[in-house]
Amino acid sequence: MYKHILFATDLSDETDFLINKVRMLRGYTGSTLSLVHVVEPMPGYSYAYLGIEDIEGQLIDEAKAALAKLGEKLSVETKDQWIEVGPTKNKILKIAEDINADLIICGSHGRHGLSLLLGSTANAILHGAKCDVLTVRLPE
Repeated sequence: MYKHILFATDLSDETDFLINKVRMLRGYTGSTLSLVHVVEPMPGYSYAYLGIEDIEGQLIDEAKAALAKLGEKLSVETKDQWIEVGPTKNKILKIAEDINADLIICGSHGRHGLSLLLGSTANAILHGAKCDVLTVRLPE
């Protein structure tokens, strides 16, 4: 079965919905679990408008703290927790490849219409991954 699961999280309130599913799947497989959260970079011009020089740094610090809490809940060591900055899909797929994950778990809002046409992170991961992907439908 699976030996290394990568849980890609946006650290939103909906993450709690996914935690039990991640725990159960990890329990069934006895696999190693890693966590990844990607901070989208802010365009350079946004700093001038917002008047704050290190917004990205703040976002990274907040994400590290939130991921550490999630790591405690799921008993994931710090060495298996990843905070990345960049395009979400690319960073998740790169981490999955680097750690030899054989399953990526992420949430999906199940968007339709224009949102589906434009694509979503879950959809991009699904089509770009070299391993299995489990997308969990999040409650509306």
